[in-house]
Amino acid sequence: MKVAVFSAKDYDRDFLNRAAQGSDCDHHLSFFEARLDPGTVTLADGQDCICAFVNDCLDRSVLEALAKGGTRLVGLRCAGFNNVDLVAALELDIAVARVPAYSPQAVAEHTVALILSLNRKIHRAYARVREGNFALDGLLGFNLAGRTVGIVGTGQIGMAFAAIIRGFGCRVLAHDPNPDKRFEQLGGDYVAIEKLFEQSDIISLHCPLTPQTHHLIDSATIERMKPGVMLINTSRGAVVDTKALISALKSGKIGHLGLDVYEEEGDFFFENLSNKVITDDVFARLLTFPNTLITGHQGFFTREAMDAIASTTIGNISSFETTGSALHPISLDEIA
Repeated sequence: MKVAVFSAKDYDRDFLNRAAQGSDCDHHLSFFEARLDPGTVTLADGQDCICAFVNDCLDRSVLEALAKGGTRLVGLRCAGFNNVDLVAALELDIAVARVPAYSPQAVAEHTVALILSLNRKIHRAYARVREGNFALDGLLGFNLAGRTVGIVGTGQIGMAFAAIIRGFGCRVLAHDPNPDKRFEQLGGDYVAIEKLFEQSDIISLHCPLTPQTHHLIDSATIERMKPGVMLINTSRGAVVDTKALISALKSGKIGHLGLDVYEEEGDFFFENLSNKVITDDVFARLLTFPNTLITGHQGFFTREAMDAIASTTIGNISSFETTGSALHPISLDEIA
């Protein structure tokens, strides 16, 4: 199949080309660094499949242009699909596939890294020591053992995180509309989300972005949380209302904030803007808080995860070419 890969970086080329070479099918991959949106969709003319990432735009207008250009498959190289208009895709007879699981441990371990760095001020201590400052003032942390950690979403990533954080001796609570017995076997307890907010010292978000979870964390839910709570988001940026976070940081209601995602990240994440001015005033305000640690959507970024993403993506494309159906298709039932 002819495949147009959007938002492609050098590492995408390496892993996808390697996976394609190991496939039984003959795929021709064209790589475009540009994001897919209404202005770049013409690059996909004549392509059987487009391979998209988290910040590519697949709304109705883009899908209509893809269908007109001959595209029959959208192969997402990610688990989330909130950027795809699935209703439009169904109407236009464009199949949509994703990578449902690549390395849950990668994101779970990054979540723990954010917690440990924020708690023990590792990022601040690193900067101090490089400048010859070995003072401990302002670096006081707390023991994780005995703390209550609330997990919103116990899919594969949430479960992997629960297993790790349980090993620190934490009490673990969770909320998920589809409980997993394995969580309780770990010693965790499912509770109403209100109780989770009220009792957790640390809250970690691992739910998908859906209409139901959009701005799940807002002023009202933050008000329910403990004073000085640590909030971590490695799921999707729009699960939280960023302006509400800023107000809570200013008041001290949120004592530590760790983000690997941001609501408007599509404008600059995955790019080197070190020589440019970031014009997003809300993001710039977040960066001013000393108790906030932000990484650029790198939670997934391990060798194991990239191998799995590439092989599953090529597997979806090969299966669609040979059978007419991807290995991991997305249906409207998944957002019902």
